[in-house]
Amino acid sequence: MNLDFNINEDVNKQAVYELKSRLKKVFLGGGETASKKQHEKGKMLARERIEYLLDKDRPSLEIGALAADNLYEEQGGCPSAGVVVVVGYIANRQCVVVANDATVKAGAWFPLTAKKNLRAQEIAMENRLPIIYLVDSAGVYLPMQDEIFPDKEHFGRIFRNNARMSSEGIVQIAAIMGSCVAGGAYLPVMSDEAMIVDGTGSVFLAGSYLVKSAIGEEVDNETLGGATTHCEISGVTDYKHPDDKSCLDSIRRIIEKLSAPLNSGFNRIKPVLPALDSKEIYGLLPNLREKPYDMAEIIQRLVDNSEFDEYKALYGKSILCGLARVDGWAVGIVANQRKVIKNKKGEMQIGGVIYSDAADKAARFIMNCNQKKIPLVFLQDVTGFMVGSKSEQDGIIKDGAKMVNAVANSVVPKFTVVIGNSYGAGNYAMCGKAYDPRLIYAWPSAKIAVMGGEQAAKTLLQIQKATLKAKGQNLSDQAEADLLGEITARYNRQTTPYYAAARLWIDGIIDPLDTRKVISMGIEAANQSPITKAFNVGVMQV
Repeated sequence: MNLDFNINEDVNKQAVYELKSRLKKVFLGGGETASKKQHEKGKMLARERIEYLLDKDRPSLEIGALAADNLYEEQGGCPSAGVVVVVGYIANRQCVVVANDATVKAGAWFPLTAKKNLRAQEIAMENRLPIIYLVDSAGVYLPMQDEIFPDKEHFGRIFRNNARMSSEGIVQIAAIMGSCVAGGAYLPVMSDEAMIVDGTGSVFLAGSYLVKSAIGEEVDNETLGGATTHCEISGVTDYKHPDDKSCLDSIRRIIEKLSAPLNSGFNRIKPVLPALDSKEIYGLLPNLREKPYDMAEIIQRLVDNSEFDEYKALYGKSILCGLARVDGWAVGIVANQRKVIKNKKGEMQIGGVIYSDAADKAARFIMNCNQKKIPLVFLQDVTGFMVGSKSEQDGIIKDGAKMVNAVANSVVPKFTVVIGNSYGAGNYAMCGKAYDPRLIYAWPSAKIAVMGGEQAAKTLLQIQKATLKAKGQNLSDQAEADLLGEITARYNRQTTPYYAAARLWIDGIIDPLDTRKVISMGIEAANQSPITKAFNVGVMQV
């Protein structure tokens, strides 16, 4: 291998090591002391509950593990936004599991907790997956109630989704394994079935302190809303269990009796590994985002038997389109080419930039995949659409709009992996979060922003200089250099995949070697939700 390969390999492996180290810290939740307190109450931790519930011999996929990373620091932090969400298998049935982490602020709901719960419900609704709620929460984090309570995508949307899923026949099971307070009490009761753990589970609209304050009644929480009250008197809960494990065993017995899921009929044959070594991705992906590379080499290390049937291979070469298989599933791949290429007209095209011919080709390919009912996989390393007078005369806006239209109106499931840059309108055309990918994950090498750091920092500097000049202030050369450095550092922090994952702009950051698993599990989930809407792009500029 050459020197560049070795340097790339070292940098990318180090980035994966950093990812795993950060995740290991996140998985500790509220820390050892808080975990010990939960165990002393006879309770399992959120991740222990999920691990016990899921099939041991099947893969699982965590959603939003890095949510709220480095946020809410004034409140003491909120690892994983205080809730663990995993797509996995229970009795060989793919399900979504949502577990409040009582070691993090007693499982209280922060703004991002609500957003993450809504994302879990969205995945269940899009794919018609059974969803299991393991409830253990003190309710809304009151100091931030104005950011979580009243808006459309806030706390109340969760119960609206409970009702909608119930009407659509999507299975919901709730286990009350700790506190379940106030508005949150509606979640288990709006599920198909609700069970409660005796001695540790409780559910009520108002706790004992609030009851005394509101109506003067003195009553303890167990009498108010414990397992005996709700299983033997009120009838609010359906099953009473002596401990966490028996409660989880009961969920498994229910799931294993469900009827078979519906089927979309996506094409799958026996999976085979890539013929080329997937681990070589570490050496092929450049250590710097500005460096060119051949995206085809990456694709060949992600797809079955390294076979990629490229569509219009000699036209619009700044985007690669083609059919392949991932873990046996047929997929249509749309990927940014990062090599500098030369078209038949003799024009040089910069890698990572979308040109008119490439946008036109990609739009046509996306429409073809919808026609054939083949799921789409987008591999992003895009710096945006080409600008300049020639591009405008070539109709870049028209062709770009055509591609965006095709992506937005696609009815086949879409999956997005941010490999490198994800800038500006290129993010949109390549199926960014706003375009409803069923799953969107990033590699540690990803950069997500409206434009590259250097260009953005210089633009921001000019704006700040103009503002100061209007106030009669001028910067010295040194002050200008210092300000540019400060702006660049701040902007670059905001472009990291960790910044995006913390805000749930992406579902998570993965080791490149886990890409096949993400796509395969995503398509398996999507296969349980038949396509009922006809593909129609509406008015499209041609």
